[in-house]
Amino acid sequence: MTKLLIASAVIGLIASVLLTPIITKKREDGGSKKVIGYFFIGVFVLGFLATGITVYVTKMDVNWLAFWPAIILLTLGGALLASGIERKIKGVLFLASLGVAVYVLSAPLWNANEKFKSAEMKEEVEIKPFDETQTPASVPPKFARNKMKKAFGQVPNTSYYELGRLQIQKVKGEYVYIAPVEFSGFFKWMNGGTTPGYFIMSATDSADNPKFVKQEMKYVPSAYLNSNLERHIRLQHPFLVFCGDVQLEIDDDGKPYYIRSYGEFISARNGFDVKGIVLVDALTGKSEVIKLEDVPEFIDGAVSPETVSLQNSYFGNYVHGFWNSQFGKKDVKLPSDEGTEANVSPIFDEKGDMYYFTDFTSPKEGVDSMLGYSLTNARTGQATYYTGNLDASYMDSQGNLQIIEKKFIEKKWSGEMPVLYNFYGEASWLTAVLDSNGFLQNYFIVSAANPEISVYATTPKEALKLYKTALSRGGTTVEGSSHAEEKNVSGKVLRVYKERLGEYTVVSFLLNNGENYLVSSETEPLAIYLQEGDDVILTYGDTGEQFLPVRSLIIKGLIEEKS
Repeated sequence: MTKLLIASAVIGLIASVLLTPIITKKREDGGSKKVIGYFFIGVFVLGFLATGITVYVTKMDVNWLAFWPAIILLTLGGALLASGIERKIKGVLFLASLGVAVYVLSAPLWNANEKFKSAEMKEEVEIKPFDETQTPASVPPKFARNKMKKAFGQVPNTSYYELGRLQIQKVKGEYVYIAPVEFSGFFKWMNGGTTPGYFIMSATDSADNPKFVKQEMKYVPSAYLNSNLERHIRLQHPFLVFCGDVQLEIDDDGKPYYIRSYGEFISARNGFDVKGIVLVDALTGKSEVIKLEDVPEFIDGAVSPETVSLQNSYFGNYVHGFWNSQFGKKDVKLPSDEGTEANVSPIFDEKGDMYYFTDFTSPKEGVDSMLGYSLTNARTGQATYYTGNLDASYMDSQGNLQIIEKKFIEKKWSGEMPVLYNFYGEASWLTAVLDSNGFLQNYFIVSAANPEISVYATTPKEALKLYKTALSRGGTTVEGSSHAEEKNVSGKVLRVYKERLGEYTVVSFLLNNGENYLVSSETEPLAIYLQEGDDVILTYGDTGEQFLPVRSLIIKGLIEEKS
């Protein structure tokens, strides 16, 4: 608060100097000096109050370029009230203020190259194959939010509160959604004073039920006056430039903190380049400014999704400057708006680091071909752009959602949170499918290069198993081996394991040659009859995996061999 008072006083003083006529005709009774003095003090008080109230209400940053409209009015008024040489000086200041206005307003026309440079990404072809022993954070936020709302009865004095913004993060090695309990209005805040805690739910297991965690919080986004979180941060740090909403993060002990990304304008109050975060204790309000390289380990989303969305826009649009983005559009690629948070989707890699995923498409209307995709580290802001296999045409997220819509057109189901993974060496879209009420129905996987290859099941792991067999059936082998040799073998079945996945049964079996094989009833419907002791003849892809994908299967005694 002290910093804001000092800044308001300085601005009030500048306003007094600009508006008050300093040089006046002398009067014998000295009256003019008194009038000028009172005028000076009056302008100072008004400027002080106007600045303080404006910043307090709007929560804007206190940087001199933010006040360029006021500077124009003050220099114009000062020039009109002044006379002689003073009028000329203040007239020059007025013209200079107009120049500042032109500088600020025209910035988007000439700083496009700076924006592109600030968002420049290193390029690679494809992301690493997904570890199939892991479970992707695939529970859609809409579904998680619905379950939390149904569990809201766990909150004491329920009528005082409502569910706040959902946030994904890693806690004790587990991927979870967290959502704070917020005040539902001014009078509820007056009566409650603090919120009672937050909800937590698994982001990988859709069967998990939300749990309410009691953790008192005073400084929250829905509070009012000085307890309002954004205002509290602004009063403590009036000169910082922020981008994006505040986000809740909890440490491994369950203690809640709020963070907000800060940075610098690219130029002239336009564009944004992230530099760090402000970390706020949600109960005490104690805040700390932390650079990105020093962010605590428990913080996953130091860079706000809004910041990443801006960077993606700079990278995709301004490859050849501003005017090219408007007219020629050479090499322009538009970031998708299908993300779950500010047009991006948070995902985790095999190390547990969070990234924001975005796919890029052509600016040409009616084209659903993906030009590439990016992953931005949520802690460091470092981004990588993946071109994908340049010999293949990848379907973008919108095309993927359209396939799902057509697949379940009668049920009126729709996809949410499409994310591109490298499953078994194939660029593939994994998407949660929800019904019209927002309840999770299944998971849909489709090849980005071969949309005719698609599967769905009730869990991501089940869908992955089905997808594995679907790839081998479609002539694409797993583990990135697109030229695996096709071999034939016969033998006796020693062990059999059958598992129902979606609409099909996946059969795993061991032959007396010591090799394991995998076949789906979608590929070979009669595989469901396979049992120990059967003699079989099969064709498989020699991919080198522990379970080799079967492409054709003959069970002797069950089916007559064709000559």
